Amino acid sequence: MTSPAVSTAVELVDAPLLYKGKVRELYDLGEHVLIVVTDRISAFDYVLEPPVPEKGNVLNKLSAFWFEMTKDFMDNHVVHTDVERLGAVAKNKELLKDRIMVVRKAERIDMECVVRGYITGGGWRQYQAGGEVNGIKLPEGIRKNEPFPEPIFTPAAKNDVGHDEDISMERMKELIGAELALELQEKSLKLYDFARRYCDERGIILADCKFEFGVLDGKVILIDEIFTPDSSRFWAKENYALDIEIDSMDKEPVRSYLASTPWDKNSQPDPLPQPVVDETTRRYVDIYERLTKRV
Repeated sequence: MTSPAVSTAVELVDAPLLYKGKVRELYDLGEHVLIVVTDRISAFDYVLEPPVPEKGNVLNKLSAFWFEMTKDFMDNHVVHTDVERLGAVAKNKELLKDRIMVVRKAERIDMECVVRGYITGGGWRQYQAGGEVNGIKLPEGIRKNEPFPEPIFTPAAKNDVGHDEDISMERMKELIGAELALELQEKSLKLYDFARRYCDERGIILADCKFEFGVLDGKVILIDEIFTPDSSRFWAKENYALDIEIDSMDKEPVRSYLASTPWDKNSQPDPLPQPVVDETTRRYVDIYERLTKRV
């Protein structure tokens, strides 16, 4: 049974709100931070109505799954995901139980660490415009959705307002220092390789993904979310082909619907039709079940 959609947790949590993102809300627990993943959905930089049931649960449970899978070779910020341990902080444990994560407070590194295994999306658009991706010169004649011989690391400088800015590795070194930049590159490529092989065994192609890292006690750790439909591009192997727009296993129904309307992308769009919301819920639940073999 689908749980009710949660558009905000402000009334569900008895703790100070630190930050409200497009999807996540951060609450101050003193030593730690409580992350609540809502069912809000965004596209083209707008938070849309209505929220999508189960979306937040899937994102949170999938991140927890991957953090647990990778913890032996990649330290992360997770303390626990048990709503019962929140005590009176959780005012509605039933609504919060699958969408919370208590994490250590790390200093965020303002870089989005993107790894691309296939040339698609923004990487494809860069290649079409100038024959390169984030300053990496590529040969002529590459086709859309083609795999790179080796995955490439294509960072972006984080902007809290507006779009993140695609940058070269050289620019990243200038911004945060060569040693830290190389460490983030190495960690990102290692994570991608692990998840790519895992997904491949389950009939899924991990086309690209992004990570965020922070510093805690002088050590670089993995933070935010990993290998979710909001931070990664998953393709079902049966849908893979060159030269087309592959239907990805995420909020594609929302993007497709909006693209089919006369919406100008400069104002708040009308509410999403219920069939689009229902199909988006189905997509999120499907990728979770296929990756984890859990229901």
